[in-house]
Amino acid sequence: MTYNETIDYLYSRLPVFHRVGSKALKPGLGNTIKLCAALGNPHEKFLSIHVGGTNGKGSTSHMLASIYGEAGLKVGLYTSPHLYSFTERIRINGQPIPEAEVVQFVERNNALVEDIEPSFFELTVAMAFDYFAREQVDLAIIEVGLGGRLDSTNIITPLVSVITNISYDHMDVLGDTLAAIAGEKAGIIKPGIPAVIGEWVAETRPVFQAEADKKNAPISFASDRFSVTDLGVVKERRQLTISDRNEPQQPPFSCELDLLGAYQIQNIPAILQTVDLLQNRFPVSRSTLGRGLANTVQNTGLQGRFQTIHTTPRVIVDTAHNEAGIRALLQTIYTIPHTQLRIVFGVVADKNAQPVLDQLPRTAVYYLCKADSPRSLAVDKLAVYFAANQLTFREFNTVNEALKQSIHDSKFGELVIVTGSTYVVSEVNKLTL
Repeated sequence: MTYNETIDYLYSRLPVFHRVGSKALKPGLGNTIKLCAALGNPHEKFLSIHVGGTNGKGSTSHMLASIYGEAGLKVGLYTSPHLYSFTERIRINGQPIPEAEVVQFVERNNALVEDIEPSFFELTVAMAFDYFAREQVDLAIIEVGLGGRLDSTNIITPLVSVITNISYDHMDVLGDTLAAIAGEKAGIIKPGIPAVIGEWVAETRPVFQAEADKKNAPISFASDRFSVTDLGVVKERRQLTISDRNEPQQPPFSCELDLLGAYQIQNIPAILQTVDLLQNRFPVSRSTLGRGLANTVQNTGLQGRFQTIHTTPRVIVDTAHNEAGIRALLQTIYTIPHTQLRIVFGVVADKNAQPVLDQLPRTAVYYLCKADSPRSLAVDKLAVYFAANQLTFREFNTVNEALKQSIHDSKFGELVIVTGSTYVVSEVNKLTL
């Protein structure tokens, strides 16, 4: 098979979450365990950090991969979903898995796939673990797909389990309270393995503490230790100072991020705590840490996080897709001077969009669109909300039609944002801008 034939086979043969939503989920870890057992249990052949949470887990995973890459390690990185190419999901030191590797893995294990009938995600996880083991990575950063307790990635025993934060998302699968969602996310905490919590609220902290106590896992709440001050953006780098409450006599540590979203500062405490916990095994100097944070995009290929893809007018794409994510995105947008905000917007159909829609600014001009996915909400249904709330909007058949019109309409000093769904961002054709 060619690479394209292989990907078509996987999409047609296996249930794919980004196409059919929760119907693609196969409860339990049984299929992943069977797959990995047949592959020689590759997940037991490399060291790892496991990263879960509602928002920020992808950015946190990429920043950790960048830091340890700067430290001279061979670093595997598994994330999902991808934006433009399936190979983005599986990287080593920023380089996507070669297409030939994907083809060969599927051809070698075709009978196994037909026998076990895993989900698309389960097979992708097994592929990543197999690739990292064969390539003998020094460390792999593994991002949870959905939830934690029953996520396919949860068969690993990591050096550290990281949970970035908890907010409302995938409530049909994870529960409709923050405590319930935290309970699912806390499922990645392993017996005796340090757990790092990035952000917490009153409803979630007791859940994390109870799970850690039950499993005799040392737990640290990183935001209790590290205080991060945002100094704004200078020369396309967000400037930060970081204070360590454990070392009050030390001056604040200054660093910068090439990920410009102000919401990224919420991820920093968990990253610092994780690096500190692993200092004896993988030493990281302050200068190395600084380079890793400053060069995440360059080192890992991360895209879609407050990413500027066009300058006149300025067009920013961001994969924010839930209430907390949209709120954080808008907080950053408000720090950028602009005369008018134009938003290219689409959402998925199988989640309650109301909390997201309620965050949207009333003064923006909206270009409503539907990504080419069965999960995407039809534009006419999305338009009902905007009409009912007397917002200014137009409807478009495709993401790129909406984007082209927003750029055409923009005058000097205006700002265009593309957001609402990972699938919307993934369809932006930057070549046409």
